[in-house]
Parts: sequence; C-alpha cells; structure tokens
Amino acid sequence: MEIERKFAVKRFPEGLENYPYAEMEQAYLSVDPIIRVRQDGDAFYLTYKGPGMLSREEYNLPLNESSYRHLKEKRDGRVVEKRRYRIPFGPYTIELDVFHGAHEGLVMAEVEFPTVEEALAFTPPDWFGEDVTYDRRYHNSYLALNGFSC
Repeated sequence: MEIERKFAVKRFPEGLENYPYAEMEQAYLSVDPIIRVRQDGDAFYLTYKGPGMLSREEYNLPLNESSYRHLKEKRDGRVVEKRRYRIPFGPYTIELDVFHGAHEGLVMAEVEFPTVEEALAFTPPDWFGEDVTYDRRYHNSYLALNGFSC
C-alpha cells in the first residue's frame, strides 16, 4: 500500500546540493490501471498502481535494463524525466522531483507515510507550496499523456 502526499514547491530547500539524488525516467504502458516502467539510477522496475489519490495499492517488480528499454518503447505519451533528491525530514523522507525534458520547470515534493492518519497530520516544511495530492494534473501518469500545464 502506498500512502503519499504531493506538494508543489515554492522554492528549493537550503543545502539541496548536499542531499543524495538519482536521475530517473519513467514511461507509462497504461494509465487505467497505472502500469509503468522506471529507471532509478542503475535499477529498473515494472510498477502497478491501483486507483486512489492519497492511498492506493502499489507493486514493484525488478526488471533488467534490456527489458526496461524494450517496454519503454511501447509507452503511451512522453517519457517523464526527473532528478529525485531524497531529503530526511523527521521520521520521513521527502522525495523532491526536479523535472527535465518535456516537463522542464516543474518541481514537486512527495512524502510517503505508514498510515493515512500520519499523512493527514503531516505539517510540511515552509518551502513546500500547495498540497496537490488530489489534483490529478500533478500525477506522473497524467504528465506523461498531457504534459505540464499547472
């Protein structure tokens, strides 16, 4: 189960260059249900996501690079490219996504939680902007098919 809130970002946090990051790309084979392939640094995955916004099923299966590349060519829409920073924040990790390519200029933060109650009680840092958890335009699957228009 994935329990996650998404936020637009007003500004970068101080010391961003000190946090670890990975270059990522992902492509969507289906958006209903969501089936995607992702490259996260040197790792490759096939992911299924069930319906939902704040909380939904998610399953990841490892792929090898050749399978990833083969499936990526079968995608619908654009490849989503981003640099993901992983920033510790109390008991959580903020995943700060700085998008490249077709989605250049978009910056979002995601935080995963062990329970819905913790997600709803979360107070974001001051550099976060609007909570966009329930705005489908900020979902990567939407971005792949429709581009960035937020």
